[in-house]
Formats: sequence, structure tokens, C-alpha cells
Amino acid sequence: MENLLDPVKVQSLPEACIQKLEALILSGTLEIGQRLPSERQLAEMLDVSRPVVHQALVELAAKGLIEIRPRKGVYVNDYRLSGSTAILDSLFRYQEGDFSPNLLHSLIQARLLIEVKAAELAASNYTLAQLYQLRCIHESQTQLSQDDLEEIVELDFHFHLWVAVTSANLIYPLLLNSLKNVHANLAGRFYQHASPAMIQEVFDFHEKLIQAIEAHNAELAARIMTEMLEHGEKHLLRLNGKEA
Repeated sequence: MENLLDPVKVQSLPEACIQKLEALILSGTLEIGQRLPSERQLAEMLDVSRPVVHQALVELAAKGLIEIRPRKGVYVNDYRLSGSTAILDSLFRYQEGDFSPNLLHSLIQARLLIEVKAAELAASNYTLAQLYQLRCIHESQTQLSQDDLEEIVELDFHFHLWVAVTSANLIYPLLLNSLKNVHANLAGRFYQHASPAMIQEVFDFHEKLIQAIEAHNAELAARIMTEMLEHGEKHLLRLNGKEA
């Protein structure tokens, strides 16, 4: 039994500060080029010591999220130009708070590149067992109430994951798995605040996609996946009060 349980990891103060500041940057609350408060002010705001704040800032600078300018202050970086894969790791682990509209749109565009092609390939490569799995996930979704938020979000992720598996491309499922926390964030917000009619629209997309895959209609499957992801982005922007 003891081999099955990993030790409980207690978050350190620097880690907590890093996650707090990452969230402010990823949400757009702290904008590119904006100067952060001094280490002393940040320490007071976060109720930690200055050495803890300094350590957090050094690690954020190493990721490319901020730039520490001697005698001038700390500024939010344009992480598109200065970031590394460490930022992607932070992004993929980001589960709380809003994404900025720009970052949300970028995430949806990335998913479109992966999932539209996956849906297209699924229509050509599916097996009966995979089609059955997609139907089982869809049927399980439709039997849940909106109060079963965690399970709805989990099933929604697994539906998209199984479309990727069904594509027969070995990399697409791995990419989706790396986005699981991002999906939990976005889908959780969508299903928590969406009306029953909006949720039914998603379930209808799933049903239509299964039918297109079963009919070997790759063009239709790709179009349905595109419409589904764009539908989600539109409603997330509206729910967050950030209508483009």
C-alpha cells in the first residue's frame, strides 16, 4: 500500500509566490511592459519576507516571464520573445483564474491545429472499439446533471482525447494530455456558468461528430470540430465578460 501513495507535497512560499505572480501575468492583470512593485512592497502585499520574493522573482526571470533591470526595477516580459519551454510548463499547469483574451484565443487556435486534423483522421482510421468508446463517453455525459461538474469536465476531456486516439496519430493524444489542466480550467468555467441550452449544444456537437466519423466523412468531422471549439471560445469570452 505504501508504494501506491506518493508523499504529500507541501507548497513552499517561493512556489506560492511564483504561482500567484504567474497567474497575474497569464491572466493579463499584469500587462507586458508593466513595472512590478518593489521587492519590499511585494513582500508586504504577499505577506512574506523579501528573500522569498527575491527568490520567486529570480525564478520567474529564468522562465522569461519578467526582466529584472538593475537599479530600474522589475518588468513583465513579452514572453513570446523571451520565453522558453518553462513557460509552457507553467501554462499547462495553470488551473485557476482567467486567461487573458489574447492567450485564450491562442490556446483555441493551438487546439484547432491539433484537434481538427485529429477529427479528420479519425473518420478514416477509427476502429469499432474506438467508436464504441466515443459513444459510451457521450452517453455518460448526457446522463449527468449540471451539478456533476467535475465528472462532466472529465468526460469532456476524455471525449476529445479519444478523438485524438482514434486519429491513429501517436503524438496528438500526448499533446492533448499535456493540455489537460488547461482543459480542466476552461471546460470547468464553461460548464459551471453555461445554460442548459449551451451545454446541450456541446452534446449535440459530440453526437454529430461521432456520426461524421462513423460515416467516414473526414471533411464534415473537421468542420464540426472547428465549430465546437469556436463555440466554446465565444461563450468563454462572454462568460468572463471579455467579449472580443
